[in-house]
Amino acid sequence: MKQVASLRYGVIFKKAFCDPEIFKGFVRDILGIQLEIDRVETEKTFSIPIGRVQPRFDLFAEDKKNRVIVDIQHERHADHYDRFLHYHCVALLEQINQSQDYRPQLKVFTIVVLTSGDRHKKDVSLIKFDPHDLAGQPLNEIHHQIIYLCPKYWSNRTPPAYQEWLRAIEDSLDEQVEETQYQLPEIHKIFHHIEKDLISPQERARMIEEYHLDELKQDQFAEGWETGVKQGIMKRNIEIAKKLLVEGTSPEVIAKITDLTAEEIQALSQLSR
Repeated sequence: MKQVASLRYGVIFKKAFCDPEIFKGFVRDILGIQLEIDRVETEKTFSIPIGRVQPRFDLFAEDKKNRVIVDIQHERHADHYDRFLHYHCVALLEQINQSQDYRPQLKVFTIVVLTSGDRHKKDVSLIKFDPHDLAGQPLNEIHHQIIYLCPKYWSNRTPPAYQEWLRAIEDSLDEQVEETQYQLPEIHKIFHHIEKDLISPQERARMIEEYHLDELKQDQFAEGWETGVKQGIMKRNIEIAKKLLVEGTSPEVIAKITDLTAEEIQALSQLSR
């Protein structure tokens, strides 16, 4: 059993997958594309913001020989389906800035790895941009795709080429992995990169920052949910109070039923006149 840093952290995910051999192996098995690249950029941005927004790509590689761009994102957001669709389109539009027509010179693929899961609980979901006829047959005109992967939900029904990758990512989340269960050399290389003893002080500091940022987001969500519930109850009590006032119910009885204060009931009474 090897002790590793969890791939839930962006700094660790990028540390592993910025290795060109690992990146190429992942793309080979997920997309079926043999990339020819010698480097992977991290936190890639384009020099000119598009649509007044400047997305940042966690991992970005461009294969000019095979005319392919692949970017890998891993962070979960409440709007991750829309967010990464926007990012994908930015990569398309950036090519149009340098082209004479609307057909991008490079195919664009976005792989989104949701390490913390998703409300739909699907292991793999796709956005394919190719038009199709009414029978569902593709026209093979547009090859761009977005693939959303949730390692948490992998199963024996997951495409075989995906399984070992998703299993390894999920396996790392408890910070220990059993190396003997994996065959792919790229996955063994991942485990080497993220071995706990090889994590630098700077990387560990980034992990702590990410951990506390996640905690803050969860606290804000819980606080927002609690506030929303309270607002919903207040709104319902106000509606009940309005109906009771119309029926002539006394303010004392309304206060007991709705928990509204005498001042709030008096204000509603004046508004109802």
